[in-house]
Amino acid sequence: MAVTRTFSIIKPDATRRNLTGAVTKMLEEAGLRVVASKRIQMSEDQAKKFYEVHAERPFYGELVDFMTSGPVVVQVLEGEDAVKRNRDVMGATNPADAEDGTIRKTYAESIEANSVHGSDSDENAANEIDFFFSKDEIVG
Repeated sequence: MAVTRTFSIIKPDATRRNLTGAVTKMLEEAGLRVVASKRIQMSEDQAKKFYEVHAERPFYGELVDFMTSGPVVVQVLEGEDAVKRNRDVMGATNPADAEDGTIRKTYAESIEANSVHGSDSDENAANEIDFFFSKDEIVG
């Protein structure tokens, strides 16, 4: 396996409950290394653009509202097969379906407030990383 990068967001429900360190610890214990991280308040315009792939879906407005409701932590993670590894440690989108020991099973409040976002492909990871980070902010 090759060492690759992926993108992660620790969502407002998790930052509100001071779970940034706990979530990051789970990512690191899964073999991912944080090579960039920053706490931001996502603007409405940023959230709309970032989630525009969901613009036609009925939950889009609620998603934008939720992602702008408090600070988030955006991260670049690096490791072997990083996208898959991150998705495995995050768990299923619906925490009721997530396996024990995953971030969402452990910390999610609901299917909407599920504590983390992670890229679903190497291509999307690259796009999402570029959306939030400049090259000089990534130190690996």
